[in-house]
Amino acid sequence: MWHNVVPKLQTPLRLVGIALAALLFGVGAAAGESLDDRLASADPAKGMTVFDSCRGCHSVEEGGPTLLGPNLFGVIGRPVASVDGYAYSDALKDFGGKWELGRLDEFLANPANIAPGTPMAVGGVEDRFDRANLIAYLNQNGPNPLPIGVAPGGSPAADTKKKRDFGLLVDAPGVEKTHAYCTPCHSEMIIVQQGKTRKRWEDNFEWMMKEQGMAEIPEPDRSIILDYLEANYNEDRPNFPQR
Repeated sequence: MWHNVVPKLQTPLRLVGIALAALLFGVGAAAGESLDDRLASADPAKGMTVFDSCRGCHSVEEGGPTLLGPNLFGVIGRPVASVDGYAYSDALKDFGGKWELGRLDEFLANPANIAPGTPMAVGGVEDRFDRANLIAYLNQNGPNPLPIGVAPGGSPAADTKKKRDFGLLVDAPGVEKTHAYCTPCHSEMIIVQQGKTRKRWEDNFEWMMKEQGMAEIPEPDRSIILDYLEANYNEDRPNFPQR
């Protein structure tokens, strides 16, 4: 009788043993993947590339403008929802506390899950190493960077500046606001191929608000965008991409 029972017990007992070994000896996916481990080898230069997908809504330079989201210079360690003049959601106000490294890592992974009701309509940075690189980049863009994100040479990788990238939109005064407001719903090509007078751009805004349900663009942002479009995408289309 027992020779029939023992084989049936071997498989579940073996699985239990594997699970215990993983817990006791750090075997498997959890090994070497704590936030401290990830930040120890984080690369701010790679984090800058990750941040490119954030630039439509956030600036990160000291004194940078408020776009659809607040400026993120010095975000590491500062109180949540604390940028003067920015209208934060109740979700972030209720979240409270400070942007400590662990909380920021969790938030960046899934903003809507960590702070339900936040208008930050992005899916988050799923890859944990991308998040560490992004945090290292944000850390470098602050008045007192923490000793994380060390470059291969052994010194902090502080030189992370590069040419700003707004896709097909020409980098000129007003591009930040234009990119932030327009590209979440429209491709850059739709914008740059138009070629309208300022009056026609403004009429187009009115049509989109009345007929397409677009939210009204408040001042001074509306005038900044119109100034940009008039200067760079007027009827002569000086910045239309030539193929």
